[in-house]
Amino acid sequence: MKSVERHIHTKSPAIVIAVLSLAVLSFGLGSYGGPEPEEGGLFSDSSSCQSCHNNLGMENGENLSIGTSWKSTMMAHSGVDVYWLAGVRREITDHPAAAGAIQDECSKCHKSMQRYINHTEGLEGRVFDDEEEASTAHSALALDGVSCTMCHQIKGDNLGTEESFVGGFEIEQQSTGEARRIFGPFEIAQKTRRVMQSSTGFEPVKADHIKKAELCATCHTLYTHSLDEKGNDLGRFPEQVPYQEWQHGIHGKKGVTCQDCHMVRSDRDNVISSVLGKPRKHFSKHSFSGGNFLVPQLMAQHPGKHHPRASAEELEAGVKRTRAHLALAAARISVEPAQCADGILRTTVTVKNRAGHKLPTAYPSRRVWIRFTVKNAEGKSLFESGALNPDGSINGNDNDLDAQKYEPHYSVITSPDQVQIYEPIMGRPDGSVTTGLLQATQYLKDNRLLPNGFDKSKAHKDVAVHGAAAGDAEFKGGSHTVTYETGPVTGGGPYTITAGLWYQPIGHRWAMNLADYDLPEPARFVMMYKSVSGKDTAVMLAQDTIVVEDAPAAGTQSLPDEAPVAPAEDAP
Repeated sequence: MKSVERHIHTKSPAIVIAVLSLAVLSFGLGSYGGPEPEEGGLFSDSSSCQSCHNNLGMENGENLSIGTSWKSTMMAHSGVDVYWLAGVRREITDHPAAAGAIQDECSKCHKSMQRYINHTEGLEGRVFDDEEEASTAHSALALDGVSCTMCHQIKGDNLGTEESFVGGFEIEQQSTGEARRIFGPFEIAQKTRRVMQSSTGFEPVKADHIKKAELCATCHTLYTHSLDEKGNDLGRFPEQVPYQEWQHGIHGKKGVTCQDCHMVRSDRDNVISSVLGKPRKHFSKHSFSGGNFLVPQLMAQHPGKHHPRASAEELEAGVKRTRAHLALAAARISVEPAQCADGILRTTVTVKNRAGHKLPTAYPSRRVWIRFTVKNAEGKSLFESGALNPDGSINGNDNDLDAQKYEPHYSVITSPDQVQIYEPIMGRPDGSVTTGLLQATQYLKDNRLLPNGFDKSKAHKDVAVHGAAAGDAEFKGGSHTVTYETGPVTGGGPYTITAGLWYQPIGHRWAMNLADYDLPEPARFVMMYKSVSGKDTAVMLAQDTIVVEDAPAAGTQSLPDEAPVAPAEDAP
């Protein structure tokens, strides 16, 4: 594109528009094989933007092209997310009387462009009509997920208000024939604005609200309305509220936004358009590294009729970026020097949350846990809590074994079948455990790690701590310290103590509960989930190891036979 760019700079606006139009046709439109959205409509699919916002160079081996970065993300795949589709199918099966309302609500953000257009036409949003075949322009927009002209057309008027949450963003409504404004972080020269407006129908406008956390909060603050078996509304439930968690923590108080962490800025000045582009400072990468590496991984390994927006290679690259982001930025863990007394090895493990919200946050299928091991000089395991099994379950976790049980929050762990798991556990009105979003009316347990600066005693009920963690003095803003008492162990020292903090975006119980639904979408997801090994469902966020030289004065105890540990080569 360098020769094209030089040509554009020396020719008339008419030639500029002609060359740019050719570039659009050459590089983007119809790139997913589906129909093009209606000309002059509210939205355009991502291909029309990628024609100029790709081919932008590399940084430390990473392609900075906006379209290339975006199309391997969960944002791009929100409309074809195989786990989400399985979950929606479950919900409308459990609540058939509310099937239409459920699809309309769930498409607000996952198929936001199609749903928004439907509402302007007096129709409800749909989830399943467009998945199998992208046969209309509306379908193409539905399959394009959270795309460029979606986020960049959101106005700043109502951001941060209650009305803006749960997909309550506002899109500008221009008169017919007027160019639609599209918001970005930079001031755009008049000539460039004319070129973009003539070729796409959108006029770029600088707007600071595009950089605010409140923009992300429109879709990442989700309240659901629980339903009984007759479809009656049982009240509002805070399904995922990372923005409100952020407000209670130090990141929110200091103005460190979602974009600062999830759209990391380039280290150098970067040209953001291959046509008429000029270097920009603080360009935000569009890789959107967050908490879900598993769904893109499954879609890469099982290409099929779910319309992935990227190739398997591109999806795998996105998975690697997300895993690296989590391991770098999410948490830290430390093991304090151990003490030996009466044959018991005692030590404390402190976990620190480095995120700006709870860890884990957002969709309640996510969990973080401590894997704690003690080994003797020969490498024999004397104690282990939190081993990951080959099927993705956690050894000793009550909830993975029984859908109506769950692992409590611990201050002290003395047995291998006790596991410190930081997670939300949802409950029905009668107190029974559920993974059904519209069955849940309460959190029976919520000991997700709090962000730094979070005061649990003053927290709003929507972000409150639930269960034993509420009374645990060592569970506080930014960290939690848990004591491990293991033994009796003796002889064969020195002893190696290792504590690792592990994370899964989809817990084993959340996946397996879908197996009860003999329907295409749940069956497809369960098949995909079972096809990968347990270690592929998880990532280690942090690890620390210490060596204890002194041996306790009591008998040695190995792990019992009923709590097997995977061989080293299979263990995460």
